[in-house]
Amino acid sequence: MATGTEPPRAPSPPARGTGASALTGVRSPGRAAVAARHLRTDRWWLQPAGTAAGLLAFVAYSVWRAFANADYYAAPYVSPFYSPCVAHDCVPMKGGADWDVFGGWWGLSPALLVLIFPLGFRLTCYYYRKAYYRGFWASPPACAVAEPHAKYTGETRLPLILQNVHRYFFYFALLVAGVLTYDTVLSFRDADGAWGHMGLGSLVFVVNIALIWAYTLSCHSCRHLIGGRLRHFSKHPVRYRLWGWVGKLNARHAQLAWASLVSVAVADFYVYLVASGVFGDPRFL
Repeated sequence: MATGTEPPRAPSPPARGTGASALTGVRSPGRAAVAARHLRTDRWWLQPAGTAAGLLAFVAYSVWRAFANADYYAAPYVSPFYSPCVAHDCVPMKGGADWDVFGGWWGLSPALLVLIFPLGFRLTCYYYRKAYYRGFWASPPACAVAEPHAKYTGETRLPLILQNVHRYFFYFALLVAGVLTYDTVLSFRDADGAWGHMGLGSLVFVVNIALIWAYTLSCHSCRHLIGGRLRHFSKHPVRYRLWGWVGKLNARHAQLAWASLVSVAVADFYVYLVASGVFGDPRFL
């Protein structure tokens, strides 16, 4: 029955609190308010903590190996961290290097000259963005976890707007994968260059390049390059078939990212052990 008064209003939401803590995350103005009963209470922090630990371990190892500038060549193996070796002091190239274009001027470790390309590809990778955003910046920490930041700008400002160059790093990643494939083929030689030999390092290199190609081709940029902007798949059966294969790889992009990260470190470490004389490369053929 109408009474001439205003209809009853829904009860006001509880106050978000006071003090500095009230201005961050889900309690900050402009951010979606999430009730505490909808937030996770399990050990959600284990996954981002493990991700951060794994990435830090790889960064520490790769920095050590990149600045070492030694023990990266043990015939016929060259470390993937140092290939292609384009400095004047590259061990395989001493005595007349056709690629002597950088080291003679700057004197840098060869690894520092080539790692920028695979590093740029992985740093701007869609999966790795998610991994280190959550692991290091807690943005967001995990699904159904309170957002600790007061505002969200996405990848619209420096430096994160540079993530858009990922598609260009993909082309460089193809070149790097091609060079590492060539190194893998050369691993089936002996120390004197004769073909028809295989060592334990050859198998390590085969596994590594297989994972690197799988990770590279599972990239979202690759999937879009093959099947993007097609209105009628029926008119492009070959591209559609390739798009389907890449799509299956793309579903395992996260696993391939970690597997290839581990494999490239293992391949480098194997070359280091052989080059430093820790043990000799077992030859099967």
